[in-house]
Amino acid sequence: MSLIVTGTIGIDTVETPGGGRHEDLLGGSAVYFAAAASFYTNTRMVAAVGDDFPSAFMDTLKSFEGLDLAGLEVRSGSKTFRWGGKYHEDMDHRDTLFTDLGVLEEAPPVVPESFKDSEVVFLANSHPMVQMGMLDQVTNPTLSVADTMDLWIDIAKPELTQLLGKVDGLVLNFDEAEQFTGHRNPVSAGKHLLELGPRFVVIKKGEHGCILVHRDGICALPAYPTENVVDPTGAGDSFAGGLMGRLSARGGHDLGSYESVREALAHGTIVASFNVESFSLERMRGITRGDVNKRFDEFAQMVRLD
Repeated sequence: MSLIVTGTIGIDTVETPGGGRHEDLLGGSAVYFAAAASFYTNTRMVAAVGDDFPSAFMDTLKSFEGLDLAGLEVRSGSKTFRWGGKYHEDMDHRDTLFTDLGVLEEAPPVVPESFKDSEVVFLANSHPMVQMGMLDQVTNPTLSVADTMDLWIDIAKPELTQLLGKVDGLVLNFDEAEQFTGHRNPVSAGKHLLELGPRFVVIKKGEHGCILVHRDGICALPAYPTENVVDPTGAGDSFAGGLMGRLSARGGHDLGSYESVREALAHGTIVASFNVESFSLERMRGITRGDVNKRFDEFAQMVRLD
């Protein structure tokens, strides 16, 4: 089934305890998502960059087979979004060093006519009004899922609440779920969010895995025990890419069922485990679907109870 992602493309500066400081890295929510999803299915990207976007970065995006860049706008006279972050020793928390919005201060990109029939939609992190505008441009999606962050919960909670009445699923982290609902317990927070409209909520807990709260059931999944965590940037986006890519590839009449989402969570977990092993897309550029399948099989053995 056709998968579309709308989100950001950025030029990042990242500093980690063990990896040092790296400048001018390809990043952004749409980039990490699309790279991860491309291991499973053809992926359509809608995003915007400025004319300062390096040609080498464009070549990197083109190197992912099945990634359709017809919705990527390169805007003359504009600047690409830039972000800098420094991770703490535990790698679970980071400080934002700077944010230069660039094209994100301009009108959002338009969904191309050839993309409007997309069946599976992922609204990567951006202002909820922008996410709703993107969703409204897709004709009749079978499954729509959104991501969000603490900033929008802080300054645009009414709009985010409105968005939750329009999507089938929501992906957010543990702290954001508590911030939105006031519930420290992730299951209670997930159930609260379900009351606002989504069919399921995926609550990410970093190295501790994730929890699925679905109208038809609840499950918890550990993270893959990666030994060499170099850079967590994009882990959540690549997790979502693996999740949605697997759902899109699986197809069927009920993509948002408890069984379908539960199984797809493991695929998101595996792709994210590769992503954190390097800066930017370095690791994901060097693996194949066979590598993903091998690690998935190892993970399946780890979590079996029978």
